[in-house]
Amino acid sequence: SNILKRNWNEVEPDPNQLRWMPFTVTKASEKKVDFVSGLHTICGAGDSKSRSGIAVHIYTCNTSMINRCFQNSDGDFLIVPQKGEILITTEFGKMMVEPNEICVIQQGMRFSVDVFGETRGYILEVYGAHFELPDLGPIGANGLANPRDFQIPVAWFEERTVASGYTIINKYQGKLFSCQQDFSPFNVVAWHGNYTPYKYNLENFMVINCVAFDHADPSIFTVLTAKSTRPGVAIADFVIFPPRWGVADRTFRPPYYHRNCMSEFMGLIKGHYEAKEEGFQPGGASLHSIMTPHGPDFDCFEKNSTAELKPERVAEGTMAFMFESSFSMAVTKWGLETCQRLDKSYYKCWEPLKSHFNPNWRPSSK
Repeated sequence: SNILKRNWNEVEPDPNQLRWMPFTVTKASEKKVDFVSGLHTICGAGDSKSRSGIAVHIYTCNTSMINRCFQNSDGDFLIVPQKGEILITTEFGKMMVEPNEICVIQQGMRFSVDVFGETRGYILEVYGAHFELPDLGPIGANGLANPRDFQIPVAWFEERTVASGYTIINKYQGKLFSCQQDFSPFNVVAWHGNYTPYKYNLENFMVINCVAFDHADPSIFTVLTAKSTRPGVAIADFVIFPPRWGVADRTFRPPYYHRNCMSEFMGLIKGHYEAKEEGFQPGGASLHSIMTPHGPDFDCFEKNSTAELKPERVAEGTMAFMFESSFSMAVTKWGLETCQRLDKSYYKCWEPLKSHFNPNWRPSSK
């Protein structure tokens, strides 16, 4: 397995701001790779043994899991397909999950993944907490991701013996273990309760946005959160940047240049992310670590510094997302070296930026 098995801090390079080109999917003609064998850890923090932390994984696969399933004893998986639909069979039933949808497989649930060609996606794993809807506060009863739009499987079972052996792979304390039995583990004929896997279509997200001026915190785009014991600070937030209207006046509308008290791991499901339309590609990723300055690239800055501030559709045909965490994440050797997808020229997208400070500037009467 390519899942990280040792201390996060074994990899020394400082992951302040990194970007990865789209992660490579192995051709089935070259080598058959299923969901588990194609699972790679790119970064993370904390420790599964102390039940506090997160991990970010990439999965790339080209074949279905045959007579084997996966069980994560360490935490919950939030799975974000980017290329290819996946059919997930669980003890609770089946879920077909397509790009622009997400699903959550909670701790301890056994599941198997069928694919239908070259497949790629992202996974956010959390230890010691479960994902839940964020508190809406002044928003009120409705908005963001509404509970009615989450779906759970219909009970399904199979009674099947496997003479050659059925393999159960268990992830425990960051390591993989396996055992065999002679029957399918999906022989559960019914279930009861609310501890289930579930999925959500990102198109159902009700966007809240600025309608006067300024650029709001990305927390207004939170789909799911895994809370910490400190109020208002999350172990991890799953945030999306869907198509929406931009109407803010007297405002630089894209994300402004900032340092953040959170780590920001971003991925792109489809389209062009507004702040970096060229280098940030679907199936790739970026990581901006705690308190590291970052923001739009030069082209985005120039375009939006002179744009007419009229209502416009933002991110049409695009779906970007962010795994945001209060933890300071370290990057694995696979993420820095083995994957060979690290964009070592990422910093150049800011090099043309120049100071535009004018001590004599005064705001217009408008």
